Amino acid sequence: MEFYDVVKGRKSIKKFKNTPVNEEKLARMINAAMMSPSWKNKSSYKFILVDEKRELEQISKAIMNKDNSAAQSILDAPMTAVIVADPNTSGEVEDKEYYLVDSAIAMEHFVLSATNEGYGTCWIGSINEDIIKKSLSIPQNYKVVAITPIGEIAESKDHYDKKDVKDFVFSNTWDNSYVENRK
Repeated sequence: MEFYDVVKGRKSIKKFKNTPVNEEKLARMINAAMMSPSWKNKSSYKFILVDEKRELEQISKAIMNKDNSAAQSILDAPMTAVIVADPNTSGEVEDKEYYLVDSAIAMEHFVLSATNEGYGTCWIGSINEDIIKKSLSIPQNYKVVAITPIGEIAESKDHYDKKDVKDFVFSNTWDNSYVENRK
């Protein structure tokens, strides 16, 4: 798949087939995440890949969304990736904690590579961290940053409409909207 097709093809998927994730594809997804940049190459993050029913049930209980769709997606998908990070092994600049940035970049590499491999994901950040830490035996110094179910897609879903570039991108100054295809 071409890179821009991958970016365009990535959607938040919440309905999955219960087919196991292919190990070769999973290895490529993990390796993509491991190639992500991080603050001073510290790589403060770790991934926990969960495919045991009991742990998936516990993780689903930690979802704090208003509806049940995200929690159900954890139960339906054959695997969930949990990304955690140790804030003490990353940097902080002007109150910006880079473990969050590093983790987000690694998770995005993972999610995009999953799309490339034909899998769906759904980035979930509204969680009860204590439930996940307890059920997965995560050390106290680590923070749970995000989770995503992974699996073969069992729903047809359109991508959200493209955002209007002029509202989000500026040229040189804040009050000068960027115009696509400028020449």
